[in-house]
Amino acid sequence: MEFQQLAFERRSIRGYLDKPVPRELIDEIIEVAAQAPSSMNTQPWHVHVVTGDVLDQIRTGNTEQMIATGKPNREIRGHARYDGVHRERQKAVAAQLFEAAGIDWDDKPRRMDWTMRGFRQFDAPVSVIGCIDRDLEDTTEAYFDLGQFVYGMVLAAWDRGVGCVINGQGILQSPVVREHAQIPDDQLIVITVAMGFPDDTFAANDVVSHRRGVAEIATYRGFDD
Repeated sequence: MEFQQLAFERRSIRGYLDKPVPRELIDEIIEVAAQAPSSMNTQPWHVHVVTGDVLDQIRTGNTEQMIATGKPNREIRGHARYDGVHRERQKAVAAQLFEAAGIDWDDKPRRMDWTMRGFRQFDAPVSVIGCIDRDLEDTTEAYFDLGQFVYGMVLAAWDRGVGCVINGQGILQSPVVREHAQIPDDQLIVITVAMGFPDDTFAANDVVSHRRGVAEIATYRGFDD
């Protein structure tokens, strides 16, 4: 698939088939992602790919701890509550997803169930846990580099018929993730990516979030026009 087609057609997948993703296919996807550029060729990324009982233990622990405490326990600094235009964009995509899933905005129990699905990484058959070298924790470029790796990974997956959603909810209880995925102490847990074959009957998979146009994003100086 051509890159432009990949970029425009990719979707964040939140409904998956109960079907394993072959390890050989995941290896292909990661190999493509590893071609991403990085600051001074530092390549600070690591991924831990989990499935089966290990992933089930992470799902259960992450969910139970969030219900019990109501507070994230992440290794990275979390974002504050979004305000202004960022909050409006957050609400807009939530409204799109709820509409597709048949969830009324005022239906708090079903909205909470949707949140619980996020804690469970949307019941995907595979979770890819993205980390950086801990000694680069205070280096902004390392997070940027991991982001490039992850975007390459989700595009490579889509090109092979595999769906993903980049999911910060999956690491809200990072000690649980570290324990069950056996992540070394010299790596910092940053993000998870839920991965699997898309369920075409799950309506929210078809949601396309509204994107800003070039005129709103880009400022040009020194051009003839």
